[in-house]
Amino acid sequence: MAEAVEHAHSEAQAGATGQARITASVFSSHVPAIGAAIDHGKTTEPYWAPMFQGFEYSKEWMRENLPDVVFLVYNDHATNFDLSVIPTFAIGTAAEFEPADEGYGPRPVPKVKGHPRLAAHIAQSVIQQDFDLTIVNELKVDHGLTVPMNLMFGSPAEWPCLVIPFHVNVVQYPVPSGARCFALGQAIRRAIESYDEPLKVQIWGTGGMSHQLQGPRAGLINAEWDNRFLDRLIADPKELSAMPHIEYVREAGSEGIELVMWLIARGAMADVAGGPAPRVAHRFFHVPASNTAVGHLILENPQT
Repeated sequence: MAEAVEHAHSEAQAGATGQARITASVFSSHVPAIGAAIDHGKTTEPYWAPMFQGFEYSKEWMRENLPDVVFLVYNDHATNFDLSVIPTFAIGTAAEFEPADEGYGPRPVPKVKGHPRLAAHIAQSVIQQDFDLTIVNELKVDHGLTVPMNLMFGSPAEWPCLVIPFHVNVVQYPVPSGARCFALGQAIRRAIESYDEPLKVQIWGTGGMSHQLQGPRAGLINAEWDNRFLDRLIADPKELSAMPHIEYVREAGSEGIELVMWLIARGAMADVAGGPAPRVAHRFFHVPASNTAVGHLILENPQT
């Protein structure tokens, strides 16, 4: 599989002409317990089966809509960035990324293969658009990235496409606003569309939905608010991006702030720049997975 990815990538480099384009955005929660259920063969148990069933369509869709590159927005969980250094936005520019040891040994998932040239191009373009990115040449990827990969691709021996990891600080305040993240998504779209290679790129927003892991409200889930968020994300993301941090915390719990990462992926879609509205290919919501509401959405950019 690795050879096939490299072969396809080389052919695109050598013969084809054109610009990279974003074909779709994918949104998914990245609950660590989902990874544990996969790793320990519990996906068909009564507790877990309904959640995993919601991603069966997604895996079939992915087989039919496989990108060359996934630009994956997630947050590091103190794997690379502890309280001594916390970048607000960081892009992984390496050729490969090892699974992290999060306390129980690395997850049994493949190495993630990167796209250093496209990552460097995006960094150059986005920084020139006045967004300060931290460039990370050595990065280990944790469940924030690998769980969504499992949900969309299953458990292959090699991941079937290249991946650019993009970290957002949603762990230690101050965190970026929804409006800032939405504008960053637009800058990332401009960067990708200016890359001189006809790559099909998907942009993924991960994390959330409503959950709180500590304090008197530990275990909070607000399914009604989560589904309104999905409605607004589809229909009016610009208005949604103006929602203040306090509403995320009040309505979706302290960890619900992870949803600002979804606004980066939504901001990169064509309709935000005056193009046609995306097609909703799949929508799924489930509670609970561990102590979290799981949301999932696939939006396709119409072919032009």
